[in-house]
Amino acid sequence: MKISPRLTMFRTLLLAATAVASAQAWSQATYPNKPVRVVVPLAPGGATDIQARLFTQKLSMSLGQTFLVDNRAGAGGLIAFNLIAHQTPPDGYTLLATSATFTNAPALFEKPPFDPVKDFEPISLMSKAPYALIVTPTFPAKSLGEFIAWSKANPGSLNFAISGQGTIIHFAAVWFASAAGFKATLVPYKGTGPATQDVIAGQVHATFANVISASPLLKAGKIRAIAVTTAQRSGVYPDLPAIAEAGMPDYEVTTWHGWLAPKGTSRAVVNVMNTELSKVLKYPDVVKLLADDGGIPMGGAPDEFRKLIASEIERWKKLVKDHNIKADG
Repeated sequence: MKISPRLTMFRTLLLAATAVASAQAWSQATYPNKPVRVVVPLAPGGATDIQARLFTQKLSMSLGQTFLVDNRAGAGGLIAFNLIAHQTPPDGYTLLATSATFTNAPALFEKPPFDPVKDFEPISLMSKAPYALIVTPTFPAKSLGEFIAWSKANPGSLNFAISGQGTIIHFAAVWFASAAGFKATLVPYKGTGPATQDVIAGQVHATFANVISASPLLKAGKIRAIAVTTAQRSGVYPDLPAIAEAGMPDYEVTTWHGWLAPKGTSRAVVNVMNTELSKVLKYPDVVKLLADDGGIPMGGAPDEFRKLIASEIERWKKLVKDHNIKADG
């Protein structure tokens, strides 16, 4: 029987599609089978970088593949976010380890360059932590009340480091100064690491630092902490007042850290990473390290993480509108 050319072509296409599907299934079943790049949107030394390096080390050991941190600092994280959203194949071999700064761009820009909800596949929320208001050791104020009083008495003289324009620390600083009634000069950096180093050196007076990255420096006496940004005092630093205690009852800023993949990454790959990261969060040394420095292990399903991201965007939109915060400072 003569087989028509059209039928022959159909069979060829069917075989090709079957082969591709089989290859994809094999790839997902054995994921990861080559090194994985983990992009961090801030400079080395900050809490996001510290956590990413801790988790990649654990993943390299448990999965038998190398997980490499790639710091892409700048523009308040937009360089890294755009890289993942628009320039990265959704194959699971380039991931994003970010902080809550991820939700800021949609609050700042009418037409943001990426959509945190639609352009990414959430993998897992990793941890939450408060910020600490830290000052250079020679700063004259020794308490939160003294800090506010000095800043009011010297309007515009307070040099306050922020980890990039449009970051949560930028938001937190503007909100703090406005609520407390003083003016500060905001000095942008490419991450909390460089900002904190200049606080240590006395180049700037103060900043908000994630307690996870600030804790070793506090213990070493290289910086002083004045307060924490949570609604209540931190269990790790119970002697530090919450900023809310200084007549600002609504003031509360916390940060989170989580992992995401480019849009279109298969659910199978997302599930593999979610499972493995959940395991890492249960390692006793990881739990202890986070707890000792004020971090709280989180975890959870990808869809729960997506809901958190969406709710944070709405929160910061309101803050930006209420305080007229601009991306260019």
